[in-house]
Amino acid sequence: MTAFADSSALVKLYADEAGSADVRGLPVMVVSALARVEVPAALWRKSRTGELSARDAGILCAAFEADWFDDRGVFVAVAVRAAVLEQAARLVATHRLRAYDAVQLGTAVVAREADPDIASFACYDEDLTAAAVREGFAPLP
Repeated sequence: MTAFADSSALVKLYADEAGSADVRGLPVMVVSALARVEVPAALWRKSRTGELSARDAGILCAAFEADWFDDRGVFVAVAVRAAVLEQAARLVATHRLRAYDAVQLGTAVVAREADPDIASFACYDEDLTAAAVREGFAPLP
């Protein structure tokens, strides 16, 4: 199954959280290029709040970066381009999303237009998941 994974799902690949097993079971993940910044930001935020040590956050960020740049295709990253931003602008009005959430969902919509096999949306934000379902995606449990 090919799924689009937003940054909240990608963090679960590295940090042990509820839902980690579901995300780790996905064979292929299509992601927004925004994840390149959002995932390390979330991991470092966990360090600042005491959920992770700075050492562990650094290790997890390094693991994410190794996967990000892995030629074997751990992630299929979709660039934020005009078509994505057009979708995102529509989605903020339609679903009352925050800007980066709209860009994440806009990326998924554009990716699905290119590859209709992208039917699932892995996300751990209730509002974004609800918007993805309204856009025709199946949620990841």
